[in-house]
Amino acid sequence: MRAAASSTLRDRVVRDFSESFRSGFPMAELASSFQQYGAWRDALSHAIEQLRRWLESNQLLESEAARRLDVALDRLSEDKLVIAFVAEFSRGKSELINAIFFADYGRRILPSSAGRTTMCPTELMYDESLPPCIRALPIETRARLSTTADLKRSAAEWRVFPVDVDSPDGMLQAFKLVADTVRVPVDEARMYGLFDPDDKDHLAAVDEGMIEISRWRHAVINFPHPLLKQGLVILDTPGLNAIGTEPELTLSLVPSAHAVLFVLAADTGVTKSDMEVWRHIVGDGGSNNHLAVLNKIDGLWDALKSTEEVDGEIARQVGSVSHTLHLDAGRVFPVSAQKGLVAKVTHDKELLRRSQLPRLEAALVNLLVPAKQRIVREQTLAAVERIGSEVRQSLMSRERGLIEQLYELRALQGKNQSSVERMLIRAQSEQRDFESNVRKVVAARVVMSKLSDQAFKPLRLEALRARVLETRDRMRKSRLTPQFFAAIRDYFAALREHLRSSNTKLLEIEQMVLGVQRRFAEDLGWSLPPPMPFSLDTYISELERAEAAYKTHFGALAVLTRDKWALIERFFETVVSKSREIFSSAERDAEAWARSLLPPLEVQVREQRTQLKKRAENVLRIREAQETLDQRIGELEEALEDVQTQLGELKTHAARPRLLAEQDRAPPPARWRGEVDMASYLKVDL
Repeated sequence: MRAAASSTLRDRVVRDFSESFRSGFPMAELASSFQQYGAWRDALSHAIEQLRRWLESNQLLESEAARRLDVALDRLSEDKLVIAFVAEFSRGKSELINAIFFADYGRRILPSSAGRTTMCPTELMYDESLPPCIRALPIETRARLSTTADLKRSAAEWRVFPVDVDSPDGMLQAFKLVADTVRVPVDEARMYGLFDPDDKDHLAAVDEGMIEISRWRHAVINFPHPLLKQGLVILDTPGLNAIGTEPELTLSLVPSAHAVLFVLAADTGVTKSDMEVWRHIVGDGGSNNHLAVLNKIDGLWDALKSTEEVDGEIARQVGSVSHTLHLDAGRVFPVSAQKGLVAKVTHDKELLRRSQLPRLEAALVNLLVPAKQRIVREQTLAAVERIGSEVRQSLMSRERGLIEQLYELRALQGKNQSSVERMLIRAQSEQRDFESNVRKVVAARVVMSKLSDQAFKPLRLEALRARVLETRDRMRKSRLTPQFFAAIRDYFAALREHLRSSNTKLLEIEQMVLGVQRRFAEDLGWSLPPPMPFSLDTYISELERAEAAYKTHFGALAVLTRDKWALIERFFETVVSKSREIFSSAERDAEAWARSLLPPLEVQVREQRTQLKKRAENVLRIREAQETLDQRIGELEEALEDVQTQLGELKTHAARPRLLAEQDRAPPPARWRGEVDMASYLKVDL
């Protein structure tokens, strides 16, 4: 019976998901967009894999180029689309997630009821290497100076609970786990940073020296939903009281989301606590990826009022929210998540229209997928086309060498021994001249190594650690609030200077490589593509965002009202961890860029050296045995034909990723899991 029920549930989910595309029911637009994006990304990966295999089979794949292709493929396979839902409690956030993403299950999947249903930050995602489960990080880990990001790398820290995906009731019960609480002594809550004696709400919650807190610090739900399989990640955050002491949300998780939905209640608008959430988590004024959702508009529906009166009341609330949050009115969406969910489950199109949920879903489609697709397209094509250009230059150099050899050998047909001797002398002379030019590359490698050391030194963790120790010492010695803030301000200023110093050295490296390329162009007539532009400006901006988030989270009020040592711990647990993440990424990307500069030039050098060597050997053999001339000309003609064939095939393989990436429309999902027929999709007209 259980197996039959499980099969029935799976069949219904598959059927509902598939029928939603065919029927044109409004719920399909968002799901279809994610499915098509996933299929587009998979097809692009397949095309790059085809290019890699072709280069490998033709012995044209250098180790550095192979590494760059692997990085591009890894980025595609690990690509995620993150949507963060932010709200105070009882705003209908969980119901909104149910309505947008899980209505195809025919019931609620995330618990949704009065009161708090999310007590800790929760990520819904899918990792095929793990079984369906909930991984929960115990609240006790807050007593240690470790961020959630650090603890994610340690599986032993997490409690794992299985999830029965074949049972909606089982899933619902399992998902209620994230709302678990525990009563602890006030001193313990204070140690975790979850109790402030100066907070009246905290004091009111104390009962006989005990206070209720979340059992978990963070939860990750690994759930094989079709959209999560395509790389969607849903971040569900609790209210301000529960997360005010988890700055990682402000510094990392929410800022990294591709869309942030700030959920409000239509009957109350923006309350004081809502405004605190907006300022501390979302940030004043928001950004291009922020949307405000005015939920529960069904509470404004009134049978005694006309439709126009109700619509006018909703419009006034939208205007009020827009004005209060300094957010364009076009980014404020009035919806009824509860009615939208009911409408989707019962396939009531009129109720769905009144819920206004399709407008929000359409906005998510327009906000998420095109922007993300553009970023992925630019990053992927920049790497792939660079490699294609380098291989093309190498093949063209080989082609030129073969043509020159053929020209010379054909000219020798019928010539006497003295002509062959002169040809040999010239070939050997050109070899010697070329080797003198090669020494420029060796010298450039030495200079570049020195410049690279200077560029990477400010980015190394040792340099960051020195700044951290210096700042911590100043913070501990500070007796006044201005001194405390000055230490932190100087910390961020010093890190910016580290990044700018590295930027300057990276520019010197780029100019040096350009100079070497120019000299080879002048001496040998080579045409090499300039180095890919690179700078650390992105990381400087990321550091500045972290500083802005810090100022929001650790204001003057916090310094005056909280224990200074607790604040120092919070600072080093979050801000320094974020700084380490920024510097680690900057160092990794800068080193990868620097390593990619000289290999294309070195490949050309090796190719030219090989051709000159063969040329001299050919003439030498002809001098020794004139009768082999015709045979050698035939061999060179075959080699030239092979190279020209490879150039044609390279054009085909290298063009396919761009043609796929630039298609206006991704391939339609063939099945509910987003699988596509790659063979038919990759038949691109070249």
